[in-house]
Amino acid sequence: MDKTTLEKINKFTRRELKEEELYTFSVILCDNEIDRDCERFSDAALETLKSMFIGKTGIFDHKPSTSNQTARIFDTEIITDESRTTKNNEPYKYLKASAYMVRTEDNKNLIAEIDGGIKKEVSISCSAAKRICSLCGREKSQGSCGHISGKSYGGRICHTILDDVSDAYEWSFVAVPAQVNAGVTKKYSENGCEKIPSAAELPDVEKLCREIRQLAFFNGGVKAAEKAELSIEGKSVTELEALKKGYEATAHSKEMEVQLSADTQKEDMSRFRI
Repeated sequence: MDKTTLEKINKFTRRELKEEELYTFSVILCDNEIDRDCERFSDAALETLKSMFIGKTGIFDHKPSTSNQTARIFDTEIITDESRTTKNNEPYKYLKASAYMVRTEDNKNLIAEIDGGIKKEVSISCSAAKRICSLCGREKSQGSCGHISGKSYGGRICHTILDDVSDAYEWSFVAVPAQVNAGVTKKYSENGCEKIPSAAELPDVEKLCREIRQLAFFNGGVKAAEKAELSIEGKSVTELEALKKGYEATAHSKEMEVQLSADTQKEDMSRFRI
């Protein structure tokens, strides 16, 4: 640990700590990739978060309590990986933070878990004033624009751009982060280059919508399926998955025997077929 690093850490301490008292690690807080919720941060948002996260505490599962505090960020930087592009066909950028912990008897197991790759994934908590449709530029606060997050339009994935960040609250160790790449990083080479895992593919949104319409149909017929189709509009992947689980729970709660009347058979059911 060099002198500059110690100086940055000691800005947050009541006394000057020595290298042997400290444990440091790096973590990817967020990036510009489309995440599991079909959202991504704008470049401006990443720049704002870069300064806002210095000094922010690390906790567990976004539970804000003094006893839950475990680490603190002392430095941040934005890194651009020109060899990799996002699903939005832009150079991949991520916000990397350096964090420190004071070595104690109480946290030695946590340090071992971080080194062992058990405690790895993280998620951030912040406030973004603007949520913008990536296709038409409409702010979500102004109402639905009709574009469905996660759906492809002419080869472009519709998603929400998070912008105008007003505050950053904390970062947490979590089991499943919304951002696929967020987590503790590991150095694979002596020159300090870091290997970032590939982003997971987005769920098949169109298939998810078809399954929701089909479940709604079997639960309540054509009218229920048409109502479900309206409810699908503008929903994120997370919201669609929750909606599907709701229909599945309804289907499992009762024994169902679908019988189509002569009038129902005349309906065009092509929209609800898999």
